[in-house]
Amino acid sequence: MRLAGRVNALPRDRARRYNEPMLELRPNCECCDADLPADSLEARICTFECTFCRPCADQRFSGLCPNCGGELVRRPVRPLARLAKYPASVRRVTRAHAACA
Repeated sequence: MRLAGRVNALPRDRARRYNEPMLELRPNCECCDADLPADSLEARICTFECTFCRPCADQRFSGLCPNCGGELVRRPVRPLARLAKYPASVRRVTRAHAACA
């Protein structure tokens, strides 16, 4: 017997799932300090949540994080309903990178 869809049939513990750490959603590019609001489609992140704008990620770093060497991908957008309960960070992070000069 095939168990298609079994993963979706498992009970979900929603309280536990939403109390786990979430993406910080940093508000700026750490290279050029451009604003990156929580709903921005221009934000790029690596697995360590280093955050860059699309132009810096693509043109200055060729899609690789200058901090860890990981791939920079589009940051997901948190749904507005969840953003109210789980707000984006307001802590701005900037670092000196040779490519940012």
